[in-house]
Parts: sequence; structure tokens; C-alpha cells
Amino acid sequence: MATSTNLEEDESLKGCEVFVQKHNIQQLLKECIVNLCIAKPERPMKFLREHFEKLEKEECKQILARQKSNSQSDSHDDEVSPPPPNPVVKARRRRGGVSAEVYTEEDAVSYVRKVIPKDYKTMTALAKAISKNVLFAHLDDNERSDIFDAMFPVTHIAGETVIQQGDEGDNFYVIDQGEVDVSFLLAYQFSPPLSDIACDTLILSD
Repeated sequence: MATSTNLEEDESLKGCEVFVQKHNIQQLLKECIVNLCIAKPERPMKFLREHFEKLEKEECKQILARQKSNSQSDSHDDEVSPPPPNPVVKARRRRGGVSAEVYTEEDAVSYVRKVIPKDYKTMTALAKAISKNVLFAHLDDNERSDIFDAMFPVTHIAGETVIQQGDEGDNFYVIDQGEVDVSFLLAYQFSPPLSDIACDTLILSD
């Protein structure tokens, strides 16, 4: 009897794990707690309710979009038409200021998400650091979470160069502790103001 009970408990536990992984529950709860720590609302329950209502609306939009896409696909399949030519896949290039590396379709297929474990304190600090950064303003919660998970800690000693102007920007740095000096080399060509030119002309006219 005890053995049977243990097997049932194991199966129930495995079922829970599958359910949590299937619906990404752990990631959703982690993001929710991070957002809660950043906002620090006076009414946490109200904040949580609104947070999950927003996620539910986004989920409904995704479901409707998939249904619409499937419906259009079925209607096209019913029509008799010659097969379309194979689409030309153009490799997307990163912004020149960040990297010149080209990503192909094969790279996208073989992409493996990188996850570096972090505690809630670190996640909260990262979220606060980029909350007003224009580069991350267009990202949704899942995309932002992917970036957080891929970030890793680095340590530099005093006097060491972190990144030099002209190098490929392969990493995005968030300073947690310490200070850094930032210098920028700018090529400047002098052009005399109009008032100076006019003054010289008047002097030459005399």
C-alpha cells in the first residue's frame, strides 16, 4: 500500500512539473515578483491582479492571432493555385555601432537560449537599471527576461580598460558596483562663425 501511494505521489509531482514547464509558470512568477519589487505599490494585491489581467489579455490576442492565421492558411489550401516560388531569406545585420556580425536562418534555428542563474536582488537591480533605457523600451516582459537571463557578471580591476572606442560592441554593461571613467574621441573641424567672417571683411575693406 505504501509503495502504491509513493508511486501516485511521484506521478502527481511529475504531472505538476510538466504543467509548470508547459505554461512557463516559474518564469511568469519570477517576472511578477521583480515588477512588484520595482513598483512597490501600496496595494500589492491590486497590482498583482492588474499584472495578470494584462498577461491574460496578451495571451488572448496571441490565441486570436493564431486562429486567424490558421483560418487564412486553410482557405488558401482550398484554392487551386501554382506553388509560390521559394522566398529569399535575407540575413539580418546588427546595427553597425553594435556589431557587424551577420545572422543567417541556420543561426536562428540552432539558437540555444542562455540562462545564467540570478537571485531576485540581481534581477531587480537589472530591471531598475534599464527601466528608462530607450534601447529596451520596445521589449515585452518575455524578451526582457531573456536578456536578463543571458547576462553574466564580470569584474575589472582599477585602471583596466572595459571597452575601447572602435571595438565591436558585443556586450551591454550594467555597472553594479564601483566607478568608471568614460572618454570619447570626437573629430572636430573648425569653421569660423559668420560674425567673425563679416568682421574680417570689414577690416579688409578699410
